[in-house]
Amino acid sequence: MIHALDGTPASPLTFGTMQFGGNADASASAAMWEACREAGITHFDTAWVYTGGASEEITGKLAHAERESLIIATKAAYTGGAGDTNIRAQVDTSRERLGMDVLDILYLHRFDDDTPLEESFETLASLQSDGTIRYIGVSNFAAWQVMKAQSVAATLGTRIDIIQPMYSLVKRQAEVEILPMAQDQGLFVAPYSPLGGGLLTGKYAAGGSGRLTEDARYNARYAPEIMHEVAKGLSSIAQREGVSPATLAVAWAASHRSRPAPIISGRSAEQLAPSLAASGMTLNADLLAEITALSPAPAPATDRLEEA
Repeated sequence: MIHALDGTPASPLTFGTMQFGGNADASASAAMWEACREAGITHFDTAWVYTGGASEEITGKLAHAERESLIIATKAAYTGGAGDTNIRAQVDTSRERLGMDVLDILYLHRFDDDTPLEESFETLASLQSDGTIRYIGVSNFAAWQVMKAQSVAATLGTRIDIIQPMYSLVKRQAEVEILPMAQDQGLFVAPYSPLGGGLLTGKYAAGGSGRLTEDARYNARYAPEIMHEVAKGLSSIAQREGVSPATLAVAWAASHRSRPAPIISGRSAEQLAPSLAASGMTLNADLLAEITALSPAPAPATDRLEEA
């Protein structure tokens, strides 16, 4: 389990501050922060690369008054590689922006094929031993990459504590190996994009705009027609149940037996509210099964479909 400096545990949901200083100005960011704290959110996620540093700066200011009881995560090495020099430089910048001597969680933002894991984890282990970071995480790693890194970390007397994969009703690949691995290794999971880039809110079917219409990467990521059919099916169930599709989507992602804490976000407190409503929500077995059946389950790692 991940805890704040004063022992406060990580909340069932995580709030991602990727929009801070970008699509959410300081006022909108503060309103979302307040809504999260009122809902009991204790775990906040940012990155060195987000909004040119504004995300970390705003996050740091908002977290300052309750620093000891909050878990603040950031990420390094999305750009520049996962070598010692780059990790340390980005960590120093992140600490300055956040106004924090200690980072609760530091993720490697993605796997770096060009840097030996030994170099990356020697740096992380050193930062951890001198008290600069508390927990080590990896984001966007495949299961084999996590386990390879975990074996390297073990030789250095440390371990990976938390992972951040993509996971939603329309992106279920993590169920094959990543989430079972997390259970086996006792890793905390904070999956991102539980709303499928906003697809699962139902707004695009209604002609709305957002990441899928504004960002070519997200448009390509969620282009398959079957994903849009899943979103329509979820909207129909949500209408029947009298809740927002976003609420069901987040609650579904949180329901996996690995007990993940999905990262929710938004551009405003109003947009965030349906995701926050999933906090503490438990889907009954029938509703969970109905939602799960909307999308195809990925094949098992062995591809022996009879064992699925």
